[in-house]
Amino acid sequence: MLALGLAFLYAPLVLVVVYSFTASKLATVWAGFSTRWYVELASDTALLGAAWLSLKLAFVTATLALALGTLAGFALARYKRFFGRTLFAGLVFAPLAMPEIVMAISLLLLFVNMGEILGWPSERGFWTLVVAHVSFALSYVAVIVAGRLSDFDPTIEEAALDLGASPLKTFFAITLPVISPALAAGWLLAFSLSLDDVVTSQFVSAPGATPLPVVVLGSVKLGVSPKINAIGAIFIAILSLATLAAYFWQRRREELETPQRLPRN
Repeated sequence: MLALGLAFLYAPLVLVVVYSFTASKLATVWAGFSTRWYVELASDTALLGAAWLSLKLAFVTATLALALGTLAGFALARYKRFFGRTLFAGLVFAPLAMPEIVMAISLLLLFVNMGEILGWPSERGFWTLVVAHVSFALSYVAVIVAGRLSDFDPTIEEAALDLGASPLKTFFAITLPVISPALAAGWLLAFSLSLDDVVTSQFVSAPGATPLPVVVLGSVKLGVSPKINAIGAIFIAILSLATLAAYFWQRRREELETPQRLPRN
């Protein structure tokens, strides 16, 4: 059952890589081995520009969502009582339950009215995409960080404070290393959500700033080109290498942190 489940998840990715080398003009037809679509992709500035915009957008979104989501998760996990806590929690977690199409329309109306009243944004583009993606990505980061802090024993921090450490030093020396796996997971999740988003991006993007998923969705109307398979294969390769690097780095870190046993005589 495990093998069938893994095959169901990863077989489509393998097919994308395989059909990126087809000689046919159709993305779903195999007509012999060819690398022509990688050559054509290298000269397709529109598709490469959309891919670069998506990566840049995902990086900025993940970083900002990590900062804001960590603060929100820390407040919800550590401060059980403060004025407006229920309202604050509702605002933080609302994007998790709200339909994405509703959020997309609301953000579009927000940007249009802000442009008329405040003069910003004068037009939709990269930064409207950043604001829109951060608005839902920070909720996922807040959930992860709050869940990690709820299992963290606060007496360790109290011991550090009793020994003379300042609150700031306690946070960076004790709290931050403990929640660092949650921070990394939150950043990666926010990065993936931004990179994969279609509905919100379609509403708040502009012709000069269109992410890759929106470009791919628009190309479906004219027929999917094998160049889409090619750029998908490149993304799969990059993410696979990043995952392997993170795995070996984590494994090496665990080996260094594990105390070595001395051989017995």
